[in-house]
Amino acid sequence: MENLLLLRQRNFIILVFRKPTGNTGLKMNSICLYIFWNLHEPEEGKFDFSGNKDVASFCRLAQKHGMYIIIRPGPYVCAEWEMGGLPWWLLKKKDIRLREQDPYFMERTRIFMNEVGKQLADMQLSEGGNIIMVQVENEYGAYGIDKPYISAIRDIVKEAGFSNVPLFQCDWNSNFENNALDDLLWTINFGTGANMEEQFRRLTELRPETPLMCSEFWSGWFDHWGAKHETRSTTELVEGMKEMLDKNISFSLYMTHGGTSFGHWAGANFPNFSPTCTSYDYDAPISESGLVTPKYYEVRELLSQYLPQGTELPEMPAPLPVISIPDITFQEIAFVFENLPEPKESETIQPMEFFDQGWGSILYRTTLAASDVQQHIKITEAHDWAQVFIDGERIGVLNRLKGEASLVLPPVREGAILDILVEAMGRMNFGKGIYDRKGITEKVEIINKEGTTELKNWKVYSIPVEYSFAENQEYRKAKVRKNQSAWYRATFILNETGDTFLDMRNWKKGMVYVNGYNLGRFWEIGPQQTLYLPGCWLRKGENEIIVLDLDSPSNPVIQGIKEPILDMQRGHGAYKHRKPNESLDLSGEVPVYTGRFKPGNGWQKVIFKKAHETRYFCLEALNSYSNDEFAAIAELKLLDKNGQRLSRQHWKVIYADSEEADEANNIASNVFDLQESTIWHTAWSGNKDPFPHQIIIDLGEDKTVTGFEYLPRMEADKAGMIKDYKIYIKLIPFNL
Repeated sequence: MENLLLLRQRNFIILVFRKPTGNTGLKMNSICLYIFWNLHEPEEGKFDFSGNKDVASFCRLAQKHGMYIIIRPGPYVCAEWEMGGLPWWLLKKKDIRLREQDPYFMERTRIFMNEVGKQLADMQLSEGGNIIMVQVENEYGAYGIDKPYISAIRDIVKEAGFSNVPLFQCDWNSNFENNALDDLLWTINFGTGANMEEQFRRLTELRPETPLMCSEFWSGWFDHWGAKHETRSTTELVEGMKEMLDKNISFSLYMTHGGTSFGHWAGANFPNFSPTCTSYDYDAPISESGLVTPKYYEVRELLSQYLPQGTELPEMPAPLPVISIPDITFQEIAFVFENLPEPKESETIQPMEFFDQGWGSILYRTTLAASDVQQHIKITEAHDWAQVFIDGERIGVLNRLKGEASLVLPPVREGAILDILVEAMGRMNFGKGIYDRKGITEKVEIINKEGTTELKNWKVYSIPVEYSFAENQEYRKAKVRKNQSAWYRATFILNETGDTFLDMRNWKKGMVYVNGYNLGRFWEIGPQQTLYLPGCWLRKGENEIIVLDLDSPSNPVIQGIKEPILDMQRGHGAYKHRKPNESLDLSGEVPVYTGRFKPGNGWQKVIFKKAHETRYFCLEALNSYSNDEFAAIAELKLLDKNGQRLSRQHWKVIYADSEEADEANNIASNVFDLQESTIWHTAWSGNKDPFPHQIIIDLGEDKTVTGFEYLPRMEADKAGMIKDYKIYIKLIPFNL
C-alpha cells in the first residue's frame, strides 16, 4: 500500500503521504485516525474497508515507518465531515434520536463498531500492533449531558475488542466534567494562543497525578463558503507547543498536514448553516498538497531543541512534483433537464432521504394554476441551494446561507411547470444540527391575495453525485445556456503527471470529476477558487474531466495551475450584521442589568434580579480591561426560568455595531457557533469603531430569561476583554 491515499482522512499529528518516507521531518511519532462510519457503511448493512478505505493497511503502513496510531472511531467524530461521520440513512427513521440511547441507533452503532474491531482490534500494541489509544465518542460535552450514553459507547468499544489499550474521551475545559467517566483518560482540546494554565486548571484539581494531553491543538482553522480564508498565528502556535513541551504536556497538532474533503464529504457548521469548503488546508504547517509552509519551518526549529541527546531531525522528504495544465475547453454538454432519470411520485413534499437518496441534487416538479396577479412562492425549508424554474426558465435562487425562503412569481398560465432543483451541500456536523435532512423538508406554498395554497402531486427526480451517473449522460456538442444546470465533458493530454490545482474561476457552483475521481465542490463565492488534483489520479496520455455546474460557466474553460487560490471572495463574503447607515438607538431604553465582568479567562455567569420575558437580547460593552477600543466575545448563553441554558438553534444576530471581517472572520454570529476558539471581535483593521459596542440577538421566539453566561476569548492578555457592560431585553425589535 505504498500509494495509499485516504480521502482527506482526518488525522492530525501527521497525514499519510502518498509516497511515505517514514517521517515528516518533525520527529513526530503518532497518527490520530478518525474512522468515518458513513464512509465505511454508505448503505445500511453494506460495509467497505477496501482500497482507500482500508484502515488496517493504513495502520500497518504507519507501523512499517515507525509510527503509532490513536484511533477515534466515534460513532460520531465531527471533523467538519458530512454529518459528523454518521450515515445519512439513519435519518430515514423519522423519530431517530442520534447520539442517545435510541435502540435503533445503538444497535447500528454496535454493528459498526464490531466491524471496526474486525479490522483493527488485533493491531493493538498488546497484540504486536501499533494502536496505543482508542477514543470513546467525541466532544460530547458540546452536545449534551448523558453519562449513561457515554458509558454504553465505552462498553460497545470494549466489546468490539479494544480492551487492551487505554480508552480516552476528549472535550473542552469548560465542559469535560459533564460526561467524564472515572475509568477513562480525560484530554482537553483547544487552539493557539490559549491560556494553558486555565485550560488544565480544573483537570489537575480533579486528577493531580494524571498525564496531561491536548488531544487537539488547533494549529489553524477550517474555511466556510462565503467567508474569509482562516489563518492562525505562527508565533502563538510555536509558543503554545513550547509551553506544553516545557510542562511535559502531550499534544497532537490539529492539523499538522492539511487535507481535502473530496467528493461530497465536507460538512457544515451549526447553528447557522455554514457549509465547509472542499479544501481543508487548515493553515497547517504542511499544506493540503503536502508542501511545507513557513509555519512548518518554525515548528521544525522548535522541535529540534527537544530531541533526545545524540539525535537529529531527519532530512525533509522531497516535495512531490507540481505541474500546470494548459486550457481545457469544454464543448460536450449534457443538460440536466434533458437527462432526467425516471421520476418517483409523491403527493406531498418529502426530504431527499424519503426517496432513498443520500447526496447530490433533487428536482421537485408539479404544475401551477393560472394567475395574472402577483404571488409568492414560499419553501419550507430548502436544504440547501434551490433554483426555481417556471416552464424551464429560472426565476430565482434561494440560498440557505442567507436564510432565503420566498420568491415573487411572474404571471403564469394554467398548467405551467414548476421545477425546484435543490442541491444538498454537506449535512451539519456539529451540535443538534446533525438532524439535517436534505432537499425540501416540509412544504411548498403559493401565497396571493386569495390566501395560501400548499402545492401537492409532485414528480421527484434524484440526481446523485456518483461518477457513474455523470459519466452516463447523453453528451453532445452545444453552447452554454445561461442559468441552466449541465454536465460538461472534455479530455486532455499529459506528457507528465504531478499535483495541480484546477482553476475554477470561470465556473459557478458544482463538482468536478477527473478520471472517475470526485474532486469535491466548487462555488464562485469563495474563498476557495481552486480544486486540488493529486498527481496520482492523473495519467500520462489521455485524461477525462467532467464538470457539473448547477448554474452555468462564464467561459467553459479550465486550466491547472501550480498554486492554490484559497482566499478570494466574490461579493458574498462573511456577512456583517449592520446595514449601511444603520445605527442602534438606545435612548429611552432602560437596561435590565448593569455590571462588570471579572478579568481573565473562563466562563462567567450573571443572574438577573428577576425573570424577564424577551425575544431580543442586547449586550452593550462600555469599555475594556486593556483600555483599548475593542470588544471581543467567544460565546454567549442565556439561562431559562430554571437556570438552564436555552437552546441557541434558532438564534440570529440582527445587529452588531462593529465586526472584523476583512482580516479575520470575527463576525458577531461567532458568539453562538458552539466553537470556543472563534470570537466576535470589533473591527481592528481599517477604521476602528469606538465604545460603546452592541450586539443584538433575536432568539427566534419569546423566552423567559433569568440571566446569561459569557465566555471571553480564550487567550490571556489579549485585546477586547470587556469590563463594564449593560444588558437590554425586549419583546419587540430595538430601534435601528
